[in-house]
Parts: sequence; structure tokens; C-alpha cells
Amino acid sequence: MKNKIVVLIALAICFLTFNGHATDIKISSEGDFNKERDLLLVQFDCKTDVDDLHTAAALATILSDTLYSKINFHAVAGTYGIQKGLYVPPNDLMKLAFGNNWTDAHENFKNAIKNVNVIVKKTLLNNGDIWIAEAGQSDFTAALIKVIQADMPNVDISKRFHVVQHSDWNEKTTTPEELLFVKNNTDYQKIPDGNAVGNGTPGFHDAEFKNWESKISDPKLLAIWQLAIKTSNKYNGQEGRYKNEAIFDGGLDFSDLSEVCWILGLKDLKDTEEFFNDYAK
Repeated sequence: MKNKIVVLIALAICFLTFNGHATDIKISSEGDFNKERDLLLVQFDCKTDVDDLHTAAALATILSDTLYSKINFHAVAGTYGIQKGLYVPPNDLMKLAFGNNWTDAHENFKNAIKNVNVIVKKTLLNNGDIWIAEAGQSDFTAALIKVIQADMPNVDISKRFHVVQHSDWNEKTTTPEELLFVKNNTDYQKIPDGNAVGNGTPGFHDAEFKNWESKISDPKLLAIWQLAIKTSNKYNGQEGRYKNEAIFDGGLDFSDLSEVCWILGLKDLKDTEEFFNDYAK
């Protein structure tokens, strides 16, 4: 009788697996980031919404926390796709927030690929995985992976590269063949949109949250946020750029950080206020 029970349990597990339930559980690698050896690559399109500036400040905030201050990360600006509209210059903010630990793909795309390729290969050689938070489109990711495939043909890209995207619009403004390439060659994870609260990821689009300065005591973090706000206000809706209503109304929008939270296993973080209460100093 016991043997029959064991067989039935085994058959049930197989049934769940082939019907997709077990696979559904495994698809989401949320929280699997290894802080000791993996690389967090955060890529900002900065075109044409100014929300990336707020996201950069929020990223600097979370990386200032002792739990995440030592993780291996790199930021890239100018990773846009086929969308129209003017660029939002982030250079001063990126320098203040990340020092030299960022790459400018807007200024020189090919050199940016070369620079990030070196960082990525070092991580791969040290048995680390690459986690890409797409705060924009996937064109840069596609170009980067093609170089890695040529340089390191023995690396299983589908297991070592985890690409996290939260935005339908970002997908639609990626070169179609490049998006398909990334989806087919990596562990591509489409997560719920970070502009909404209560959908399974943090919601960081809030027109009403305006008392952020009172939450920050660290002088450097305060300077980063002040520059992010000043720069975003300067370019928001200007010269045909997208007008972000939440930011125009004096609120905040760092919705792309939902991807970073997903990668670091912080999906239970609720909203903007909770973020500042937990991570601002």
C-alpha cells in the first residue's frame, strides 16, 4: 500500500510539472541574486521620460543600505531603443550617485558595449550570474549578449543572464528582433508594472508623496535626490519630451526600481513611503 502511495505522489508531481504548475513556480527567479558573486546591471534609457533620474537616486539609496552596499553593480545610461524624442542628460547625476561605476552608452554605444563586456566577463569567470534591470529597452542587452556569445561560446547565456522587465511600453519601443533575441536567449522575466501598487511588485509612481527631504538625513543621499529632482523638473515635458504627470505635480516616479527590488528579493516592499521609511537615512 505504501508503495502505491509513493507511486501516486510521483505521478502527481509529474502531472503538475507537465501541466506547467511546477514550471510556473520556477520561472520567477526573484530573490535568487547571489550578493557574493553576481552582478547587478541597471540600464537606464533616459529617453524621453525623466523618471530614470528618480530611479537612479532610488538605486543609490538602496545601495547605501548595509545589506546591499557591497554588492557588485554597474549602471549604464543611454540604453534606449527605437522611441522618438530627446534624451534626458543624466551625466551629472550619474557621477554624483555612482562615481566612476557607470557607463555612458549615449555618448558612444560601441565603447559602452566594450566597457560593460569587460565587467560582465569578469563576473562570469568568477562563476557569477548577470542580472539586468531594464530601466528602458533591450537593444543594449541584445548587443552585449551577442558580444559575450562570440567571446565566451561555452557560457550558457540562458542560465547565466537574467533580464527583468516591468514595462509593456519598454518592450514595444525595443527593436522587435532584438527583443525576440533577448527573450529567446536569456532567462527573461516580465514582472508586474512598477507604476502600480498591490500587483505583486512595489509601486513607486506617486504624485502625492512630496515630503521625501524629511526622510533623508545622509548629506550625500540628500544631494543626489536634490539633483535628481532639479534635473527632472528642468527636462520634464520640455522640447517634446514625455511629460511625467506625477513628477510635474511635485511627486516622485522611480517605478523602474521595481525590477531591482525583484532581483534583490524585495517584492513585499509596498510603495514609495515604505521605501523611504526602510532605506533612506
